[in-house]
Amino acid sequence: MLVERLELVDFRNYQHATFDLTAGITCVIGQNGQGKTNLAEALAYLSGLSSFRQVPSDALVRVGADQAIVRAFVVEDDGRTSLIEVEIARTGRGRVQVNRQRLQRTRDLLGTVRTSVFSPDDLTLVKGGPGERRRLLDDALVALASKNDALRLEVDRVLKQRNTLLRQCGGRLNDDAITTLDVWDARLADVGERLGHGRSVLVERLQPFVDEAYTQLAGGSHNVVLTYDPQWRQQGLAAALADARSDDVRRGVSTVGPHRDELDLFINGLPARTHASQGEQRTLALSLRLGAHRLVTDHVGSSPVLILDDVLSELDDDRATALLSELPAGQVVITTASPLPVAATPDRVLRIHEGTVVNDD
Repeated sequence: MLVERLELVDFRNYQHATFDLTAGITCVIGQNGQGKTNLAEALAYLSGLSSFRQVPSDALVRVGADQAIVRAFVVEDDGRTSLIEVEIARTGRGRVQVNRQRLQRTRDLLGTVRTSVFSPDDLTLVKGGPGERRRLLDDALVALASKNDALRLEVDRVLKQRNTLLRQCGGRLNDDAITTLDVWDARLADVGERLGHGRSVLVERLQPFVDEAYTQLAGGSHNVVLTYDPQWRQQGLAAALADARSDDVRRGVSTVGPHRDELDLFINGLPARTHASQGEQRTLALSLRLGAHRLVTDHVGSSPVLILDDVLSELDDDRATALLSELPAGQVVITTASPLPVAATPDRVLRIHEGTVVNDD
């Protein structure tokens, strides 16, 4: 799959801009604040209809405009070309079209364009709370099979309903509340078990890809281990929810389930979050993204678009060179404000200034 052209209308700081991308490496160069990350954000938006910066959709619409448009011409592996158009409304619902046909459900776009994104904020994958690592796993599950998005949304929906009921109970259960809570517990046990199983299988498959990526980037001999073993999976979620019920009612919140899971990361036997240097943590964060990218490529048989947003400035020269020499085959978009390393051999260079392409080499 190849995104051949990207067109933005009233997206962030772009009033109207068109970017011709290449099958190899496209480098997007510009000073800070000119729109490099905005371009990367728009490209990634096509894959999940959300911002990797985790901002609301209305923030993507240029100031003074009512809506933004992200339009892409995508060439499939079999040579077919598709036109994808996403309208992002400042208020209300937007619209998604494929070949001028409106999709009734926006999530039907999932899988049409796949992207893998690494940005400086991804250091939180290692240093931040467990929610960041859960999101990494769930995003990878969706990239592997778009049906997993419905499972993730259903888990969130059931948890929201269960927590609402727990808050309404005010610390005490009557017969009606017990009956309703039993229903939500059964539903959560079902979808939660399925999500937990999916995460467990994913971590097992992801492990060697991450370990390999880390060794390639850091050089030398290293041992990276990913561990996903929530306690509730040992006894089953239904039993764990039953054991936690009195505590959940007292606290008014669900204390057990996939929304509390942790993905533990280790480098050479030590917890990466507390014992690794910042350079090691950044390398591990990048390895997690690259590992997931390679796993998805291996599984679906087509490489996602790899987006490296301002990554080179975050790595020392040796690791930046190692990254560029180990880039996977497929389409790669690199944004940078720094001069390109000697090892960089882009197929196309776009220079951005104030939301405008000033040259296309």
